[in-house]
Amino acid sequence: MTRLSRDSFDFSPFKAIIFDMDGLIIDSEPYWKIAEKTIFSKHGLHLTDDLLRQVMGFRLSEVVAHWYQYQPWPDPNFKQTEDEILTLVQSLILKHAEALPGIIELFHLLRKHNYKIAIASSSNMSLIEAVVQKLNLGNVIDLLWSAQYEDYGKPHPAIFVTTAHKLGLKPEDCLVLEDSINGVIAAKAARMKCIAIPETATFNDPRFTIADFKVKSAADLLTAKKL
Repeated sequence: MTRLSRDSFDFSPFKAIIFDMDGLIIDSEPYWKIAEKTIFSKHGLHLTDDLLRQVMGFRLSEVVAHWYQYQPWPDPNFKQTEDEILTLVQSLILKHAEALPGIIELFHLLRKHNYKIAIASSSNMSLIEAVVQKLNLGNVIDLLWSAQYEDYGKPHPAIFVTTAHKLGLKPEDCLVLEDSINGVIAAKAARMKCIAIPETATFNDPRFTIADFKVKSAADLLTAKKL
């Protein structure tokens, strides 16, 4: 796998940059962990961080279904469980969320150079909008898209294919920034180039070798070779 260095990456072959959100724009994983542990504990599930890592990049509906299959609970109401998790995560985001290193600067740098910019996330649209509101990014983003509107979530490529279509571009004109292996798989299946920015705990996961490039943070992209 080609590894990025701070002075080697060239954005210029692309017309749009598509950002995942959770774990890439904000470190939302702690909020998801709190919410999932809190809500699923009501159903008798005691989920560890390692278990929760298995569903990174999944849509919320898929997360609930996954844990029900793992350990069924009586009288399931999936929609209510989803709503409870969503409400708690949104509250935590609006109270506590901060942008990860370099991400705000990268958004504005790409906007300055006239790239189309999208957020394509497995999170519900209400959470995407909450993050955009919290970080005041509305004026630099062309499109928000959620996997809640797709038949399949990541690692299926639908979310990225749809995002490219809505931007009026071919998939190969788009570059994806992702932090999860499921997101990287989805991007590659959509025939897009992908930069992986994994969390520290998974940075050396060999599965990220399918990404075109890998860096430790968005800040590593701020001095790209060519914009």
